[in-house]
Amino acid sequence: MLAILCAGCFLFADVKAQSKPKFHVIAFYTAKNDQAHISFVHEANKWFPEMAKKYNFSYDSTNVWTNLNAEYLSHYQVVLFLDTRPEDPAQRAAFQKYMENGGGWIGFHFAAFALTPSGVEANWDWYHNEFLGSGQYVSNTWRPTSAILRVEDRKFAATKHLPETFKSAPNEWYRWEKDLRKDPNIKILLSIDSTSFPLGTGPKQSEIWHSGYYPVAWTNTKYKMLYLNMGHNDIDYEHHTNKDLSHTLENEYEDKMIIDAVMWMGTAKK
Repeated sequence: MLAILCAGCFLFADVKAQSKPKFHVIAFYTAKNDQAHISFVHEANKWFPEMAKKYNFSYDSTNVWTNLNAEYLSHYQVVLFLDTRPEDPAQRAAFQKYMENGGGWIGFHFAAFALTPSGVEANWDWYHNEFLGSGQYVSNTWRPTSAILRVEDRKFAATKHLPETFKSAPNEWYRWEKDLRKDPNIKILLSIDSTSFPLGTGPKQSEIWHSGYYPVAWTNTKYKMLYLNMGHNDIDYEHHTNKDLSHTLENEYEDKMIIDAVMWMGTAKK
């Protein structure tokens, strides 16, 4: 009888240990501008809870950017920016300190956008020039199109399970002001393979890329971070239905990269 009770105690302890999340993830989003970005945010806020249950971490999301403060962030090991960045100086300072103290971060697509003049000014030097290293946005492809992506570093935690090349989900691809290859702290993880060209369909010729080098995922080795250009779903703009024509998080390899990144950031030592 005692043996049975002891076995039950051990079983209860094991179940309790498994039910406790390994780490905690918080996603910040706005989801007010551009239907393609809004679509991605809704998709992410469905997909990440499923992954959290599968991989035993917790996932919360908020559009209340005042939560981007030291006390709130102290409860989380990984922060996501799903479609934008903070604008308030105090929120920016809290995020920078969080990253400098070993926090994890994944930014998607428009989270890296900055352009002067525009509605999102290039007015955060640390974030765009040091942390991301990309500077301002320059141009993009149109319409959202799949690309063949080349894995440039297969030793990194988030890319070690990827093939040498793979086909992405449809996306609007960005070009940046700065050449990331010249930044010693930046490690480029994915770039657009030359077999993708021409990339984009226009109608503007500037929206179709025929050559060049375009990083689409990278890390800054001074931080636990990953930026992914992905996060712009294809939308039926032409018929004004705003219907989703594609989803970002239905790509085997992109999904694997994101989960591997989250697990690395959530469990790695500071």
